[in-house]
Amino acid sequence: MKKLAVVAFGGNALLQAGQKGTIEEQEKNAFEASSNLLHLLNRNYDIVITHGNGPQVGNILLAEQAGEKMFGVPQMPLDICVAYSQGFIGYMIEQQLRNVLEANDMDQDIIAIITQVLVNKDDPAFKNPTKPIGPYLTKEEADKMAKETGAKFVEDKNRGGWRKVVASPKPLVISNKKSIEQLARAGHVVIAVGGGGIPAFYVDPNKLQGIDAVIDKDLASALLAKQINADRLFILTDVAKVCLNYNTPQEKTIDRMNIAQARQYLKDGQFAEGSMAPKIRAAVDFVENTGKDAIITKTTLLGVDDGGTRIVFI
Repeated sequence: MKKLAVVAFGGNALLQAGQKGTIEEQEKNAFEASSNLLHLLNRNYDIVITHGNGPQVGNILLAEQAGEKMFGVPQMPLDICVAYSQGFIGYMIEQQLRNVLEANDMDQDIIAIITQVLVNKDDPAFKNPTKPIGPYLTKEEADKMAKETGAKFVEDKNRGGWRKVVASPKPLVISNKKSIEQLARAGHVVIAVGGGGIPAFYVDPNKLQGIDAVIDKDLASALLAKQINADRLFILTDVAKVCLNYNTPQEKTIDRMNIAQARQYLKDGQFAEGSMAPKIRAAVDFVENTGKDAIITKTTLLGVDDGGTRIVFI
């Protein structure tokens, strides 16, 4: 019997630090990321792909701001920018995965679904922005933009730069989850919950409305994996394995940890917010609620035996 996996591509897997963000760069990255899905497809997995959008949605927002300032084009709110990013990243992954499949004489439908995700408009995250989006800036550039726009910026010491942060409320319900599961179990590759999903809430009992935020892709991916009864959650990042004392002389990789150990490492501050911490929380959430394993690793080790860090129940 085939197994169902949710595979969460990071936004930086598609647009890497130091790149300009040209479509050629992103298509090349998408092709390389998609090539690694062959490991799972050949191991009898049905697949749902989710993806981040931090670099891309930040760039879209900058373009929106510039368009309004220079040409008077009405600026779209952040939820619409998330929808923009879902559309073009979904298209890009679909196209590049199609190229991979055809090069390997494989024929499967690939279906990208624009996905709304329900959040609570009173989530305390709206008063404490933490989700990094957009390009890495110097301290001078960040200070200038903060003064001009009122945006909040934080430093990413591991990657050397300052990034804008926005509200990141907890995802509650994935829209169209039944269809996502049915399509995936029918053998189609599904792309969903892009950028964590488009954040929406009920402004009235029967009226949905978008809200200015970006949902964490890993938490949304874990929620989707639970709601579609996935057998495994893969969270892809830019390191082979989770590390303790990351980027220090005492750095140590972790092959396997249970949810109690993961929680203790989080409590000890071993994992940076806006980086590894959300991935660990997402993995713990999936494992605790399903009893199934989650794996955090880099794209090139997807589906490889002993690749990555495995998070288990006990």
